[in-house]
Amino acid sequence: MTASLERPSALSANEGVDALASLLRGRRLVVLTGAGCSTESGIPDYRGPGTRARARNPIQHREFLSRPEVRARYWARSLLGWPRFSSARPNAAHASLAALERQGHVSGLITQNVDRLHHSAGSERVIELHGALARVRCLDCDAIESRAELQERLLALNPGFSERAAELLPDGDAELPLEAVRAFQVAACTRCGGTLKPDVVFFGDNVPPPTVQAAFAMLEQCDALLVVGSSLAIYSGFRFLQRAVDRHMPIGLVNIGECRGEELVDVRVEARAGEVLPRLAAALAGG
Repeated sequence: MTASLERPSALSANEGVDALASLLRGRRLVVLTGAGCSTESGIPDYRGPGTRARARNPIQHREFLSRPEVRARYWARSLLGWPRFSSARPNAAHASLAALERQGHVSGLITQNVDRLHHSAGSERVIELHGALARVRCLDCDAIESRAELQERLLALNPGFSERAAELLPDGDAELPLEAVRAFQVAACTRCGGTLKPDVVFFGDNVPPPTVQAAFAMLEQCDALLVVGSSLAIYSGFRFLQRAVDRHMPIGLVNIGECRGEELVDVRVEARAGEVLPRLAAALAGG
């Protein structure tokens, strides 16, 4: 771990691959990924260079639970955003992390993403801190429904609504004016008629303690941390950097733009994950 608390110089992709390979070679590696790992699959992030300038108010957990109009707004936006979100495919970064796991370099992967792209790429030991948009859970009876099945029900309840043009947003929904959702019909649980919620952690909610414990256990079994595509702005991810620092683990970072706690890492590479990770996988395999 770097002894200085000064911000480490950002390395280019060319310099960074060699530095990361030297830092991580021969170590049991845990990877923490954020939205920047999926932007090359067409899924926007919250804090990347292209989105920081545009302020938006994501759905808040407490408001979703307490206000029917907020739930209607979420599901209306989700109806439009889901087709593009669900059609996203893994990019070179996802594929490289799966390859690193198969090669025995990556022992586990902790992701802040809800897109399931790590699974699609073939990663097996994955902990989803914030859940997955592919599942929907009833808040009353705890029944699980697939998001794809719910999409069909939402379309049937709101004929013609899917023809609206809308911009895809980071959490699988889309931008809509408030007046467009006033008449939107929200689907209920097919088992009990209760309230449905995507099986993800909204802003203002907490990651379930068993998930946090499992992620910490995964980190404890490893001896190096690689952060990919995360600004670590929220504590749900930053805590793992803190734990790695406490354990004096070597830490690598691949991200575009500023990152919370970047002064604590040993190697910082400012480049696209899809550019760096395939070359890192090749370097570690060759080593």
